Amino acid sequence: MKIKNLNTFLPALLIPIAVGILSALFSGGMKIYTTFNKPPLSPPGFIFPIVWLFLYALMGVSSYLIYESNSPYREAALKTYILQLFFNFMWSILFFRFSLYFLALMWLFVMVALILIMIYQFYHVKPAAAYLQIPYLLWCLFAIYLNFMIAILN
Repeated sequence: MKIKNLNTFLPALLIPIAVGILSALFSGGMKIYTTFNKPPLSPPGFIFPIVWLFLYALMGVSSYLIYESNSPYREAALKTYILQLFFNFMWSILFFRFSLYFLALMWLFVMVALILIMIYQFYHVKPAAAYLQIPYLLWCLFAIYLNFMIAILN
């Protein structure tokens, strides 16, 4: 990937990372995670910030690829990207801050639907940008399992 415009690339990379950091700060997630009864396959708490940093970086790179394209579908794809990023931001707050486990689960289902739509839209603009979102989709599908099981066990 060749970066054409650093003034566009850096904000695209940093915006999702900032959203993730703010969401984590507002939710207090890692402190609360240690208190849960956890299901099998639950990763240790230190894994989450590492995985999310990687996923947010992939989001940033793919949004940059979409933004820099000349596709007529670019604007719609970026709107979906922003909407799913909002859902991402709010999920941690619903789940950790307010302990609304089942609402957070429904929220997560909508978020996964938005991610699927985003991947579809990204694919029509720039396939590489869509492929970069597959780890995010897989992680969020895993999050559905964790969210559901934690809701049941706690």
